[in-house]
Amino acid sequence: MEKKEKLPEWLRPWAKGPRVTVRRGGPLVPGARCVVYWMQRAQRGVDNPALDLAIALGNDLGLPVIVFLSIISNYPHANLRHYTFLAQGLSDIAEDLAQRNVAFVVRRPPENQLEKLLHELGAAVLVGDENPCRGPERWRQVLSRRLHLPFLTVDADVVVPSRLFEKHFYALHIFRPHLYAELPRYLVRPSQEKALHEWKRPSGFSSWDLRGDITEGWKDFDRSVTPVDTFTGGTHAALRRLHQFVSEGLRDYPKLRNHPEWDGTSRLSPYLHFGHISPVTIALAAQQAVTDGKAPQQAYDVFINELIGWRELSVNFVRHVSAYDSFDCAPDWARKTLREHARDKRPYVYSLEEMEQAQTHDELWNAAQMQMVRHGWMHNYMRMYWAKKILEWSPSPELAYEYAVLLNDKYELDGRDPNGYAGIAWAIAGVHDRPWFERPVFGTIRYMSGGSTGRKFNSRQYINNVVSGRQL
Repeated sequence: MEKKEKLPEWLRPWAKGPRVTVRRGGPLVPGARCVVYWMQRAQRGVDNPALDLAIALGNDLGLPVIVFLSIISNYPHANLRHYTFLAQGLSDIAEDLAQRNVAFVVRRPPENQLEKLLHELGAAVLVGDENPCRGPERWRQVLSRRLHLPFLTVDADVVVPSRLFEKHFYALHIFRPHLYAELPRYLVRPSQEKALHEWKRPSGFSSWDLRGDITEGWKDFDRSVTPVDTFTGGTHAALRRLHQFVSEGLRDYPKLRNHPEWDGTSRLSPYLHFGHISPVTIALAAQQAVTDGKAPQQAYDVFINELIGWRELSVNFVRHVSAYDSFDCAPDWARKTLREHARDKRPYVYSLEEMEQAQTHDELWNAAQMQMVRHGWMHNYMRMYWAKKILEWSPSPELAYEYAVLLNDKYELDGRDPNGYAGIAWAIAGVHDRPWFERPVFGTIRYMSGGSTGRKFNSRQYINNVVSGRQL
């Protein structure tokens, strides 16, 4: 980020917010005709701080605002399941942007080059989303060196801006006081300001028809993972699910959240991953449910600990630990104990293919794997057990980590996400955890057995639900 004292005068007020990173400063482009928001991680037209900044800039400069979504055919580890969910949200984005007088442009290869579009539109400034994952962050760094106009990115994926925390916190109980101290400042309803100037689409200007198949004609695209019918993408579907949860499910969340056989969780993680809904929107709705007497304060506190506490600790982890998606992320104590037990005899050893096809001796684990493969989502309690058994049944902890990441990213709608990487890191590599009693294979990594796990809820009902297709 540029030093703020070197920024041009016009840009300084916009660079003050802790959500904002100035990737490239410089003067305004002479004769500029619009402000462009390059939408990527925060795919929504409401409660979006990046969009809010673009609109505020446009209104201040007297220019219209255009949102650009570039559909690429080779996004890492993405497949037909992920792209279908993304595409289902496009009409919601267009509708919500239209309510704010903002234009929406979608392009596919080979017409989706961002720099070409900026030149074509005559952009004055580019606004984008932050993304702590390695690849997207590298793209932003490369782009900032190639552009010839100001470029700002906005941290729109968390409640509290992640840059406020300049180091990795090793446990939630250490991170939580710092995080919660900032909540009153950031847990507020975002601006819904409208753009004052309408963009007049030039004759012949190309934008993908949102009714079409965005994957049409892609030859090397992974279509092996099919779409699911248990989730529908988009902001409007996310808001309906949120309303149902805070109205009917939040009050019992502390009691039901660790019961995979029941529908006791919010199931909002796919929408959070794609940016179809803001965590601020969710938290404020839960807060309102308490005010309205629909849920007790305890339920809100437990839910917020997951939605904000663990989720934003995950972002902190990915932001500061470069090896977040490999065993190299393990803290020293975990690396040491697992290597000491690397030669321990495994009770079972399964190949990646056997695990992927749910062909193990463990009915409970197989059900969790089937839930993920069939429905694109796995109950969080089962995710812990699922990952720990992969550690127990793999030839090495390094391979276990690799298998878990591959399966998670391939089948989960909320895969390829800090939350998923942190969950795997906790289960397999001891990240955000502490040493426990020593045992074979695991060393002092926390252990979960099928017997003890299955007694904490009605595991037979869960298995039957999944096998019969009744379990989401």
